[in-house]
Amino acid sequence: MINSSTDRNRRRYSLRQSLLSKYLLIVLCALLIVPLGIPAILIAVSLQTRADNRDASLYDSNRLERMWHEEAARLDNAAPEAIDAALNRVKAAYPKAELFWVDASGATRLKLPDTIGVPASWSASDAVAFMKGTSGSGVFTVVAFLGDKPGGGFMTLQLDRAEMRKAGGPPTSRTYLLLLAAILLVLGLFLFVSLLFFYRIRRRLVRLETAMTAPAETGIPLPVDAMRMDEIGRLEHAFNAMIGQLERSRKREAKEEALRRDLIAKLSHDLRTPLTAIRSHAFSLGQEALSVKGKESLELIDRKVDSLGRLIDNLFSFTLLTSGQYPYHPQRVDIVRLARMHMAGWYPAFEQAGFEIDTDLPEEAVCWNVDPQWLERVLDNYLQNVLRHARDGRYIGLRVSGEAGGRIVIADRGPGMEAASKEKGAGIGLSIAALMLKDMRLRSIFRSGASGTEVHIFPDSTLTG
Repeated sequence: MINSSTDRNRRRYSLRQSLLSKYLLIVLCALLIVPLGIPAILIAVSLQTRADNRDASLYDSNRLERMWHEEAARLDNAAPEAIDAALNRVKAAYPKAELFWVDASGATRLKLPDTIGVPASWSASDAVAFMKGTSGSGVFTVVAFLGDKPGGGFMTLQLDRAEMRKAGGPPTSRTYLLLLAAILLVLGLFLFVSLLFFYRIRRRLVRLETAMTAPAETGIPLPVDAMRMDEIGRLEHAFNAMIGQLERSRKREAKEEALRRDLIAKLSHDLRTPLTAIRSHAFSLGQEALSVKGKESLELIDRKVDSLGRLIDNLFSFTLLTSGQYPYHPQRVDIVRLARMHMAGWYPAFEQAGFEIDTDLPEEAVCWNVDPQWLERVLDNYLQNVLRHARDGRYIGLRVSGEAGGRIVIADRGPGMEAASKEKGAGIGLSIAALMLKDMRLRSIFRSGASGTEVHIFPDSTLTG
């Protein structure tokens, strides 16, 4: 079902939804705006200039210059009165213009208005100085010879260039500034859109990372909302699918674990009744007169029944431990006193088996915060393993040390844990001991070889707190 959902998502995915295609579109737009924007700006500047030139109050320099020369040509050999009348007509047409004319002798005849600062009598140096002063200034100046030929005097028209229309020409500094500003605007817009694009990608990745690294109470991360079908959206869909698989697997595992525990509990209970009956009949059979072989068989039956009984008890205890139902009551316990009393209970069994018993217990108390019954169960398991599997060594050692928070050491001189044993089981007892030690914040280390085995029990610093 998950595969079919993934296939549908893959079919719905297209290049149009890809993050790569979206960013390529951003780059393409940036590349197109620059070559298209520069002509657009030039056209806008040109249209603005034309709009300014359509102002009726502005004068056309070309037309004004042509008109002035035509007027001067018509005044060839004209009387002074006619020249004055012509300049007055021009002044009436161009009230903001300044007009004056000079006759052939170099005398200024008429100034419109009278406040014009020009010499009353002109020399060659005055004419040169006047032309030099008007060249490149902010005043538009047109000088024309009367009759349009030298020797008959000249007339002059001056007008502020602010009153003139702007003629077409090369781009001005204002145009270049506009172009530069437009290019910087496009680049800034591209950087902003790129940063926004990657910021949104980063935000989605951080959200997915947070979902992955912040599991819920069940230990499984919560699914995320996958609203898009790009690369990150597909990753989110895959993450949600993985969470679904984990949840189904967890439920299936919990169901199987519950069934296993229930089965072990029922088997442990059901097997105890026939074991009790077998043990009772074996005891009754032992009261009868039996042959030597019969007595050996009866002893074997007793051992196997005891072994099976311990196995059933271990299975039942293991089930309770793994389900958290085994009673646990931690308290402050003097492990020196507990080890001394517990070893006293095992003393007859080891003495009957011919073991050398070696105990090294300090006088001062060493206290742990543990459940005494659990710790006794752990010691029982290890001592019983010595009695069953290390009988050939005929040695049992029990030492307690108060250094580094306390330590219990059980030693034997058997063939080691790797050696074969007729009574070697599945290791459920050791598993139970390991679980109990872990819950009591203790740990055990085995040092085993051909010359014997040592079990060290001590507080686990990694499990404190």
